[in-house]
Amino acid sequence: MSGRATRPAALLDVDGTLVDTNYQHTVAWLRAFRYHGVLVPAWRIHRHIGMGGDNLVAAVAGDGVEEEHGDSIRSAEGVLYRTLIHEAEPLPGAQELLRALKAAGHTVVLASSAKEHEVQRYLELLQAREVVDDWTTSADVERTKPEPDLVRSALEKAGTDDGVFVGDTVWDCEAATKAGIPCIGVLSGGFAESELRDAGAAGVFVDPRDLLEHLEETPLAAG
Repeated sequence: MSGRATRPAALLDVDGTLVDTNYQHTVAWLRAFRYHGVLVPAWRIHRHIGMGGDNLVAAVAGDGVEEEHGDSIRSAEGVLYRTLIHEAEPLPGAQELLRALKAAGHTVVLASSAKEHEVQRYLELLQAREVVDDWTTSADVERTKPEPDLVRSALEKAGTDDGVFVGDTVWDCEAATKAGIPCIGVLSGGFAESELRDAGAAGVFVDPRDLLEHLEETPLAAG
């Protein structure tokens, strides 16, 4: 769809926004750190879920841990999360939101920096392959959130520079702001409404179902 569309492209984060995975990721990171003898509290890890793994280790445990163990911790988290991904379920209204956005004329792109096999699992859970126009994976992103690369990659796949990003973390909001597009926040990732708004969210809703019920009050309304 070109930039002349009357409705902007809908770019949706997946982890924590459409699929309930943030706490499984927290556990996987916690165990990965501890396996390498690094003790950090779970709450601190959770506060950084949504930030890309290339940034998370240093943000949570410091530059020294990143330099000594960063790649190994990231690799371990990937293996550990794979044992937990079967627990993931779509958040309330996620499938309906995708279908409604598509029916309303939006180009719909799932904007994820997750690994390919994780994204494929999410597409199955959301029954999204025949609904969305495209999706991203870690292969599409050089720098992860809060950098804007993921948002820009999703816009490129949508074929437009007119889009709205939907996410659940402050890192989503910051990335969208840096990319120059509005962001809508949902509370399903565990961040407070005030935090999402302070990070740039144009509106905040409980979960995908709540957003669906109020779409015409958001930047996803007709232009």
